[in-house]
Amino acid sequence: MVERWCAATPDGFTFDIKLHQLFSFHSTSAKLLPPDLQSRAAIDAKGKVKPTRDVQEALLQVFLSAAAIFRSADKMGVLLLQLSPAFSPRKHELSELEPLMGMLNGYEIAIEFRNRNWVIGDQLRSTVDFVLKHGAIFVNVDAPESDHFTVMRSDVDEVTNSNVAYLRLHGRDAKAYITGKTVAARFDYDYDETEITEVAERSRKLAREARDVHVIFNNNNLDYAPRSALRLRKALGQIVNPPAEAPELF
Repeated sequence: MVERWCAATPDGFTFDIKLHQLFSFHSTSAKLLPPDLQSRAAIDAKGKVKPTRDVQEALLQVFLSAAAIFRSADKMGVLLLQLSPAFSPRKHELSELEPLMGMLNGYEIAIEFRNRNWVIGDQLRSTVDFVLKHGAIFVNVDAPESDHFTVMRSDVDEVTNSNVAYLRLHGRDAKAYITGKTVAARFDYDYDETEITEVAERSRKLAREARDVHVIFNNNNLDYAPRSALRLRKALGQIVNPPAEAPELF
């Protein structure tokens, strides 16, 4: 599959890859592991995988074998570690991320915190300093206006790696984000032109401190994400071919 992706995309195209949820402190069903690892993993009473070092290392070997194809095709972007909202300063330490970061030495790693408490008050500086110390990429977000613990601040713009700055856009519908039962429902949002202009300005700001800026639209209901990306490229003055339109059938 990865070989087909590389063959189907043009030169200069890069892939950012989200790491498996077993690495990001999400509750993980055994069925989400590769078949040969399902029998090796320790499973709790609820059928969830216990994230032991052994199973993580085995899963990472499978993952990195595919990632090597991206690298050989010169299409490897960054690895996204999207942490669970359950990974909070009250229950966890940032040092718990270090073993995985050590195993991924040599890759660019972007860390997206999903618990707001990591970026509130004095904790913000400690969080950013940790990411900076490890040469990782702090994921800035565009999210709804809300103080809910799962909604990250949109007024934080940090560049912790001079190679890559990262901005991930989740839409601005607080009710959908907090109460949506599916991914499509949570991120059901279509950015308007004024908001796209704001994103363009924010992207330019990040670009002043990093060589590359990865702007990722996660408003993934319908075709909102690719259309938003196209409009952002226009707002940034990039050369963009208009999307092909399907011919009328009737």
